[in-house]
Amino acid sequence: MVSFDNTEIAFQSKTNKDLKRAYWLFKIIASPTIVKIGKYFTNLALKIGLPIRKPVKATIFKQFCGGETIDECAETIKHLGSFQVGTILDYSVEGKTSDEDFDKTVDIIISTIDRAKNDSNIPFAVFKVTGIARFDLLEKASNKHYNFSDQEQMEINVIVNRIDKIAKAAYDAKVPLFFDAEETWIQDAIDTWTFEMMLKYNIEEPIVYNTLQMYRHDRLEFLKDSYELAKKNGVFYGVKLVRGAYMEKERERADLMSYPSPIQSNKEATDFDYNAALNFIIKHSEVFALCAGTHNEESSLILTQLLNENAISPDNKHFYFAQLLGMSDHISYNLSHAGFQVAKYVPFGPIKEVMPYLLRRADENTSVAGQTGRELSLIIRELERRKKN
Repeated sequence: MVSFDNTEIAFQSKTNKDLKRAYWLFKIIASPTIVKIGKYFTNLALKIGLPIRKPVKATIFKQFCGGETIDECAETIKHLGSFQVGTILDYSVEGKTSDEDFDKTVDIIISTIDRAKNDSNIPFAVFKVTGIARFDLLEKASNKHYNFSDQEQMEINVIVNRIDKIAKAAYDAKVPLFFDAEETWIQDAIDTWTFEMMLKYNIEEPIVYNTLQMYRHDRLEFLKDSYELAKKNGVFYGVKLVRGAYMEKERERADLMSYPSPIQSNKEATDFDYNAALNFIIKHSEVFALCAGTHNEESSLILTQLLNENAISPDNKHFYFAQLLGMSDHISYNLSHAGFQVAKYVPFGPIKEVMPYLLRRADENTSVAGQTGRELSLIIRELERRKKN
């Protein structure tokens, strides 16, 4: 059985300097007040052009990102690979609105696919549909009752063409591709287009993966419906399973617009559905391919047990674990050490443009009960262990 308490294995890739930097970062992130003040001053400094690039790159960026460009990520890819941990290059630039920017993002995503081709250290590519499409159009496309104007329909066609261009590049390169999940009010269109790409590209092997956020109370049912659809159409259904990233925003919008919240009533319900989804996927492993994106120790252990009970080899490339770079190394490295398929999400992009992602990461660490405390306690234990040796 895998243990996540072995700090020697968990931090084998980290120098004492790395661990001390991580310690101070998580110590800061543990304080909601400091995070709030830090976010305000970082945004202000970026806005008025203060020279904060260097200190940001040496601290929070170094902890959670691979570099500003794909080439800059090479060292991280090689380093992770030396410990049998894969890299998922995640272009984390947000908030673009022009067609020129969207087309540039398509090219960068295809460059990550090209970089992954024939490199066993990069098992997946990933993209966000909001990175290549206007949010308001995605919202309209997710509204079954909305009637598009001719101009809007043309714009929707352009979005679908961009998606298809990326999916085809992944198919040609034989690089599995994650479509990231987003807010509920734009997700229906993303689900529809993702399945259309599966019908095209998942006939021989799982190339296209949809992402299911299990803090939504409807996703377990959606997973079961997707299984029936995939079986009926003779395609693989790739799933990246996560708990989710937009909880506060979802609840606020539901409250503001007076509709039932799509979010589970509590964390226990989310955990239950996440683990039930793992069970369902493994039970139907002839149709599914899975990447379990989780920082949850219990879910990770459950998946290792399910694979074992169902005689699925730990090195089966249809069943992966994934965590974010800079977090939950005790899960990633202990799983990898035990022979399981593991990858780290490695965000990249220009510092100024990746800051919204980094600040959200800080927010999430602050709001997830126990996450930061667990990181800190493991780092302290490893530093003490090294002192004794």
